[in-house]
Amino acid sequence: MGYYNDHNEEEKKRLKKHRRNTGWAGFAGAVIGALLVIFSLPFLYESGLYPGTAGADEEEQDTAAMDDGSAEDIAFSEEQRNVNLSVNSDTTEAVNKVTGAVVGVFNLQQSEFWEENQDGSGANQGTGSGVIYKKEGESAYVVTNHHVIEGASQVEISLSDENRVEAEIVGSDLLTDLAVLRVESTDIDSVAEFGNSDNLNVGEPAIAIGNPLGTNLSRTVTRGIISATERSIPVDLTGNSQPDWNAEVLQTDAAINPGNSGGALVNVNGQLIGINSMKIAQSTVEGIGFAIPSSVAIPVIEDLEAKGEVERPQMGITLRAISEIPSYHWQETLQLPPEVENGIFVTNVASRTPAEEAGLQEYDVITAVDGTEIRDGHDLRRYLYNESEIGDTIEVTFYREGEQQTTELTLNAQQSF
Repeated sequence: MGYYNDHNEEEKKRLKKHRRNTGWAGFAGAVIGALLVIFSLPFLYESGLYPGTAGADEEEQDTAAMDDGSAEDIAFSEEQRNVNLSVNSDTTEAVNKVTGAVVGVFNLQQSEFWEENQDGSGANQGTGSGVIYKKEGESAYVVTNHHVIEGASQVEISLSDENRVEAEIVGSDLLTDLAVLRVESTDIDSVAEFGNSDNLNVGEPAIAIGNPLGTNLSRTVTRGIISATERSIPVDLTGNSQPDWNAEVLQTDAAINPGNSGGALVNVNGQLIGINSMKIAQSTVEGIGFAIPSSVAIPVIEDLEAKGEVERPQMGITLRAISEIPSYHWQETLQLPPEVENGIFVTNVASRTPAEEAGLQEYDVITAVDGTEIRDGHDLRRYLYNESEIGDTIEVTFYREGEQQTTELTLNAQQSF
């Protein structure tokens, strides 16, 4: 609620009169201002003071400055663009060079009649990838993984033109997870070239090519880098949930998925540097895949081609690490002295083997071979397979009933793992 008085009423009358006078004055001022702007426009235009009408000299200077700046920018962008084009071109050329040699591998197994295909062949039990690495006369050879063709009664491969042909298993090796197949060379046009994985550097590009999730996504290309070389990954070969061997592999972040097994890992020159083998399949892990290095694969492939198997030196024993049994058995059962904390104990000696001839017995605890400490089965296999050959004589240090002893034995051939 406002307050009313005579002073307020008089003030309203005075303000009303003042507003009338001010309105006429404002109108007159606006007209005069407009006339001044109209008459002064030609002068402003000539002098370059009007926006967007810079003088000729200034315009030339601004243009020159802009040209200098943009020239640097364009040169920089061009350089960057050239680098990107070069990398992409290298990748494209590498893929074009090898992708025709990458095949799909079908593992067909004996099945009941209602599961057979229309042509009477066995049902598909699994698919993987492979790489054609050699063409000789009427035969072409494909390398893939052992686990891709394991248990197969029949194997087929799909070529780059999607044509499926029957393949023969030449041989396979559980330890390195490699297998060699043979097909007729009639329809084979592309062969991959091996590169030297020993020359790889961490961080250099790596390209994986294969059939992830089956042949519907055949010859998928993924690109990454070599994340590490000479990785040692524990592998369970016997299905007892215990590692039996450490596989020497390349690590890459190029995507490797189910179906990529046996496919190609290549460098930017399109050379085969690895055979894709496995990945860590955990929801919390991303970008960790492994491939068998070409330097490991080549001698195995040569053995499989020549003999259908890989012969390795053996002692003729089955064994177990003492770390796998309760420690009270170390003294109570194996009668080990307190200072012995690592080693492998013999659980069985096969007849007519080097170990039997050398006098080794059940419960003997082997701690060294040729002076090299043996802590578990990995160490023994690594020494036998990497440092020894069939026919070599080795010195074995072991404990029996608490006493340290040595014996010599001559290694013979192990036909299979």
